[in-house]
Amino acid sequence: MAVTIHVAGKTSRSGHTHTVSASGAMVVLAEPLSEGTAVTIENVKTQSQIEARVVRPPTMTGEGWLVPMQFLTASPQFWNVFFPPALN
Repeated sequence: MAVTIHVAGKTSRSGHTHTVSASGAMVVLAEPLSEGTAVTIENVKTQSQIEARVVRPPTMTGEGWLVPMQFLTASPQFWNVFFPPALN
């Protein structure tokens, strides 16, 4: 799913999700973002935005940089997909 990543004081970056969850996403970007970077993720389809943080160092893949981001507050509705309850 297409996303725009906003970092305060920097040019916005276009990317897409590799995986999504109720608490964040793995985002593929052309350039890496450092662990701890505060970002705003914009869901291009819905134009919704949410505050997040890069939680681990990114890794390079054949698609680009895989950047793990976690929402500051869990938001299961942000991606507009259904997440089933966890099984115990």
